[in-house]
Amino acid sequence: MSGRGKANKSGARALGAGRGVSYSTSPLLASKTPPWRSRFLVALVGLAFLGLLARAVYVQVLNTDFFQKQGEARYAHTLELPASRGRINDRSGQTLAASVAVPSIWAIPKEVDADADKRQALAKALGLSNKELEAKLNPDTRFVWLKRLADDDTAAKVKALGLKGVFQDREYRRKYPEGEAAAHVVGFTNVEDRGQEGIELAFQKELQGRDGSRSVVRDRLGRVVEDIGDIVPAANGQDIDLSVDSKVQFFAYQRIRDAVAENKARAGSVVVLDAQSGEVLALANFPSYDPGNRQNLSGEQLRNRALTDVFEPGSTMKPFIAGLAMETGRATPDTPVDTGNGKYAFQGAVISDTHAHGVIPVRDVIKFSSNIGATKLAMQMQPREMHEMFTAIGLGQRPQISFPGAVSGKLRPWKTWRPIEQATMSYGYGLSASLFQLARAYTVFARDGEIIPVSMLRQPHDQPVAGIRVFSPKVTQELRLMLQAAAGPGGTAPEAQVPGYSVGGKSGTAYKQEGRGYAAHKYRSWFVGITPISKPRIVVAVMVDEPTAGAHYGGQVAGPVFSQVAAQTLRLLGVQPDLDVKSQIFANKGAVATEESF
Repeated sequence: MSGRGKANKSGARALGAGRGVSYSTSPLLASKTPPWRSRFLVALVGLAFLGLLARAVYVQVLNTDFFQKQGEARYAHTLELPASRGRINDRSGQTLAASVAVPSIWAIPKEVDADADKRQALAKALGLSNKELEAKLNPDTRFVWLKRLADDDTAAKVKALGLKGVFQDREYRRKYPEGEAAAHVVGFTNVEDRGQEGIELAFQKELQGRDGSRSVVRDRLGRVVEDIGDIVPAANGQDIDLSVDSKVQFFAYQRIRDAVAENKARAGSVVVLDAQSGEVLALANFPSYDPGNRQNLSGEQLRNRALTDVFEPGSTMKPFIAGLAMETGRATPDTPVDTGNGKYAFQGAVISDTHAHGVIPVRDVIKFSSNIGATKLAMQMQPREMHEMFTAIGLGQRPQISFPGAVSGKLRPWKTWRPIEQATMSYGYGLSASLFQLARAYTVFARDGEIIPVSMLRQPHDQPVAGIRVFSPKVTQELRLMLQAAAGPGGTAPEAQVPGYSVGGKSGTAYKQEGRGYAAHKYRSWFVGITPISKPRIVVAVMVDEPTAGAHYGGQVAGPVFSQVAAQTLRLLGVQPDLDVKSQIFANKGAVATEESF
């Protein structure tokens, strides 16, 4: 056979052998796999399942609250249901402060999809610059207030733009119907609706109420899809009923505002008390402010001067010195006091009266406002007696009243008094008090010798409140007659007279302290009085700070304000006149005795 034939046969056999190959006899496939490799693969699969199981336990058992909150954060939201702040009312139910629902505008910056023109329109509607708006719409911020407590016009303009990612909610804003007249009484709240001044601050806890909540599901556009869980209703704040009469308050504010303007003064205050119940009927100051619009406010406007400003009370202390002298049996209304020629050398100092009165009875010491007469009465007493009396009428103590900012004034311990200091205290120098303290002190004369507690809240009954006795009724009746003479013809404040009503009171004028001494031409003028004398119903205290129009005596500057405020208040309270107007004697300006408080 040829070589070519042998080759064909060999190829055929090889092909036949290929079709019948046994793989188990292959040297490569016949090699055994090491046992550790299969175990290792099974272990890897088992560890993977254990890892998944551990993760499931961690997510669904151990830390389920966290992951549930994270999930809910993507769709569930809790909406705050704000409580309406309680109202502040006057004694007759007239609203002095109330909450009104107004729109607040907010946004989710990363969802705000608006072109440059619409963003500019949004900025204009909000009253912002383009730069301010872009700063608020920082995409890294999840939530931003664009304008809180906006007006309805602003809200309507924003809504008309139809911008995606910009939303509106309702919040409460305080309204103050009496404006400037009652600002220092009611105070105001901040943007978070928390009290900052006045009654709003003093009764923050009662007024604020408790917010509620509502859990909802929102879609990606911020729209509420459904409620989930229970709704917790809001508990509205408690209403506060004040003792203040809004009509008396408004009139008192007008009169002190006009007096400050007429006398070219720096400021002024008025306090009106009900002498039977101790209720504060009015507390007004000028300058004032609008509590609903507090832009560019100054400290001068915010100061509640009737409670925060203290001054040396001057001649208003003389009736108390006369009362103590009579109460202790050292004097009677007719006891003569030698005031000499109007100059009295004492302890190296000279105490002066503006006129030489000679020998006068105690009643005329008050009528003519003699510094020398007050000094001679005071120096018969022990310092401790005077200090106890001053303490009894509330000097040197913070008034116990539900109101922020009230101060105590200054009354040094009696053991530190030098004789000259005891003398000057008798006519109101060397100690200090607020106008509010003086008004309360004069309830002693209105209540037959008792000083009564005062309140800014409406009292439940019209019955007279119990007081603390300072003088006996007999002594107090004598003092009322002296105060009536001081406010009558020949006294220091005839301009305080009220047509149809008997009036008693004491004026005061003092140099203002400046540095360690006194300013040469800066005065504080005031008048504190009661009316009617026959059966006192109200106490009115008036103070005018730095009058510069010419007149500066308390009787001339503060007396007319007392007259106007007292007349209006008595009419509003329905108090019947106790004098015949036709026969009433009106003092003329030529019969005025100048005050001697310097």
